[in-house]
Amino acid sequence: QVQLVESGGGLVQSGGSLRLSCVVSGRTFSSYAMAWFRQAPGKEREFVAAISWSGSSTYYVDSVKGRFTISRDNAKNTLYLEMNSLKPEDTAVYYCAAGLNYAPGSGSMRHYNYWGQGTQVTVSS
Repeated sequence: QVQLVESGGGLVQSGGSLRLSCVVSGRTFSSYAMAWFRQAPGKEREFVAAISWSGSSTYYVDSVKGRFTISRDNAKNTLYLEMNSLKPEDTAVYYCAAGLNYAPGSGSMRHYNYWGQGTQVTVSS
């Protein structure tokens, strides 16, 4: 059983920063490609960023490129999302996800088998 637990969300002003963390337990963390998704009220869950098993490859949705950075520490079984220059439209529940396959360029949820419970990020204007 793989468990993912996110933390680090909160309320921040526009232009501010937050760092999300996702601790993974139950299986070998380095076996999984990891990703962040988000879901705003009344909207579908959308892809934000993904990272390969070793961390050597990453990709992002266009709307966060240059502002967000995904990273991982395999020794700590932890995934991160550094978010800078936050905008009100970044407000959402952020979810981390784990999957065995890494598919650069694809933001499909079908690549991910395990999900966290989510952490709320609210950006005020």
